[in-house]
Amino acid sequence: MEYTRLGSSGLKVSRISMGTMGYGDGSREIWAIDYDAAAPFFRQALDLGITFWDTANIYSFGGSEKIVGRAIKELTRRDDIVLATKVHQHMHEGSGGSGLSRKAVMEQADASLTRLGTDYIDLYQIHRYDPETPVEETMEALHDVVKAGKARYLGASSMFAWQFAKMQHAAEAHGFTKFVSMQNQYSPIMREEEREMFPLLADQGVGSNPWSPLAGGFVARPWGEKNTDRAKTNADVDFNGNPLWLDSDRDIVDAIERIAQARGVSKAQIVLAWVLKNPVVNAPIVGTTKEHHLADATAALDLDLTDDEITAIEKPYARREPTWF
Repeated sequence: MEYTRLGSSGLKVSRISMGTMGYGDGSREIWAIDYDAAAPFFRQALDLGITFWDTANIYSFGGSEKIVGRAIKELTRRDDIVLATKVHQHMHEGSGGSGLSRKAVMEQADASLTRLGTDYIDLYQIHRYDPETPVEETMEALHDVVKAGKARYLGASSMFAWQFAKMQHAAEAHGFTKFVSMQNQYSPIMREEEREMFPLLADQGVGSNPWSPLAGGFVARPWGEKNTDRAKTNADVDFNGNPLWLDSDRDIVDAIERIAQARGVSKAQIVLAWVLKNPVVNAPIVGTTKEHHLADATAALDLDLTDDEITAIEKPYARREPTWF
């Protein structure tokens, strides 16, 4: 395993992050697996040196955090793991149940710590931008979470570059803790972050730990195939009715398949090697519900794509709307 600093911070993380959205009790997401089924993947991650584990309060409404906390307690030492979780999404009714108000940040930070069974979070991330709360209020609340010793570093996720810049500026202007990372959507079929967000991160020394680098597995399967429970339950449009898949995506998937066949490796390895080549990307998040997921991700670290291979993957790309807002 390779390790790198998250942006220009001093926090060292494994170059692959283990995503845990697929873990829970199955009561809300039929595709979520319980602790007994997930434990082998935590053991595999530890064997491979993958010590950057990512979850969120909203994943299975706290179920994922409970499973991650149990895995840390039973399988490793807390200090050996870089633990990341998130706040923003709707957990319950009431003013503290969602968003990024001071009340919500404080309440949800404590709730996450309880479910995780720990007294600190290494990377506490806001899951989205909250237009209803002044950024100064949010950044001060997050700063106080850090100063209370409940979080070591702060990160953000999935917003427009101007929103991220606004929050960072508020933190700098008031002497609050700034974000060291951006968890953004990035894959061969979703490259909109290259336009504004990645240049901003590079300029400001902020790291990127992208989510869905395999586009939910879409680019690692034959075109249009839905052979998993999660894929079968996913719609083909986003929350705003925009198509998730464009006709041009087929050419991208076909190019990935040709390169993988020529090299004798999996499509997932090709895709992750492409994601990892971006100099702003520190640690793509790989969701793990099958043994080959982390193995493919680790193998991608040793795979260098040629200029011709990169061109073949990138040339068919067509602009689209991000799916997170």
